[in-house]
Amino acid sequence: MNWDDLRIVAAIRDEGTFAGAAMRLRMDETTVGRRLKRIERALGVRLFEAIDGLRKPTEPGERLLAHVEAMAGHVGEISRLREKLPGLSGRFRIAATNAVAEEILSPRASELLAQHQGLLLRFLTSSENVKFSRWQADFAVRLKKPEKGDFTITKLGELALYFFEPAGATEADPLICAYPEELGPIPETQFLKARGLHQRSRFSSDNIRVIRTLIQSHRAVGVLPEYLCGELLSDRRLRATPLPRSRDVWLLVQNHLRRDAAARVVIDWIRGCFQEFAKG
Repeated sequence: MNWDDLRIVAAIRDEGTFAGAAMRLRMDETTVGRRLKRIERALGVRLFEAIDGLRKPTEPGERLLAHVEAMAGHVGEISRLREKLPGLSGRFRIAATNAVAEEILSPRASELLAQHQGLLLRFLTSSENVKFSRWQADFAVRLKKPEKGDFTITKLGELALYFFEPAGATEADPLICAYPEELGPIPETQFLKARGLHQRSRFSSDNIRVIRTLIQSHRAVGVLPEYLCGELLSDRRLRATPLPRSRDVWLLVQNHLRRDAAARVVIDWIRGCFQEFAKG
């Protein structure tokens, strides 16, 4: 049992329905019902009963909710302990893809940590989107907007995309670098398909640095985001064509951190890292 589950119990009590609790917590209604059943199985008691179309707490449910209220108070007191410490302090986990963490976030991390000695950062990296949950990450940088979830999401910016190909004639047809089939909806793949290149590709990878290395050989074609292009844009042996579509970048923040002073510093820092990609 975890605090997220207990928050669901409290939301059902306050809203009276699974649908109301789901809307309040910004999650799917079936998820609310499923997680309530999991709690009831774990405790061996029924926490709610249907009365006049509303979910009312049973006697065991009322006892559980009394503990939930007490826990919420303790959580608030624990959060306020940090206010008594000199300066800002906090331990935060940031989930991002390998390339975003290495190319955009990490070069700017030392300045943040030098300014705020009480901050501790942990990067959770992967070639794919790291799973974002209350217990695995505090912030996440995503290149695809989640449809829904119990978190706050805002747009960080837009990444321009470039299609690279050898500028001159080559002895053999250049190698076509594509992305795996599960990344079919992204603008990079859609562009290659529209050009009739994707189906002729003999190489694919979700590691964009690998694709970048092949493009640097002047024997391959592929699509890269602007933060990885660097000197490729000035390489006269390559021809760069901007794609008509860009990739949006999104920041996910756990709701309980929105009013945390130290978390706000980290949020502003992440936004600053993507400032050059902000449009308008």
